[in-house]
Amino acid sequence: MAFLEKSVFTTVIDSTPLVSIDLVIENTDGKILLGYRNNRPAKGYWFVPGGRIQKGESMDNAFQRLTQSEVGEVFKRENAIFLGPYEHFYDDYVFGEDVSTHYVVLGYKLICDIDLSTLPSAQHNEYKWFDKSEMLKSEFVHKHSKWYIE
Repeated sequence: MAFLEKSVFTTVIDSTPLVSIDLVIENTDGKILLGYRNNRPAKGYWFVPGGRIQKGESMDNAFQRLTQSEVGEVFKRENAIFLGPYEHFYDDYVFGEDVSTHYVVLGYKLICDIDLSTLPSAQHNEYKWFDKSEMLKSEFVHKHSKWYIE
C-alpha cells in the first residue's frame, strides 16, 4: 500500500472522514501507554498509538501493520478487546491548519507489557505509562485519548 501524494491526500481529508484504529495499550499494572505526538493533528499532546486504515487494506491487516509500526510488535485484532467506534474532529490536519480532519476511529484495547525503549519514533517522540487518574487530570493528554478510559 502506498501513501497518497500530498495534494491528493489533502483533498481526501478535506472531503471525507478517515477510518482509523486506535490502540489502547494497558500494561499488567493497569497503566495506559501514551506517546507525545510529533505530527498534526493532536501535535503536542499525549495520545494513544494508532493510525488510519488504507484503501484496500483489511481491518485485520491494518491492525497488524499498525501494531508493528506503532509499538514494534505484531498483534492480531482477534486478541484485542473492541471498545467501539468513536469520532474525532480536529481543526487542523497533517500538513497544516487550513483543512480540518474528521476520523471515524475503531478503538481496541490490548493488555501487554512493552519496553518503552524499543518503541518507534515516527509519530511520537516520547512514550510514557500513565495511571488512569493521572491521564484524566492532565491537560496535556488529548481529550480523545481520555474518552477510551472514561
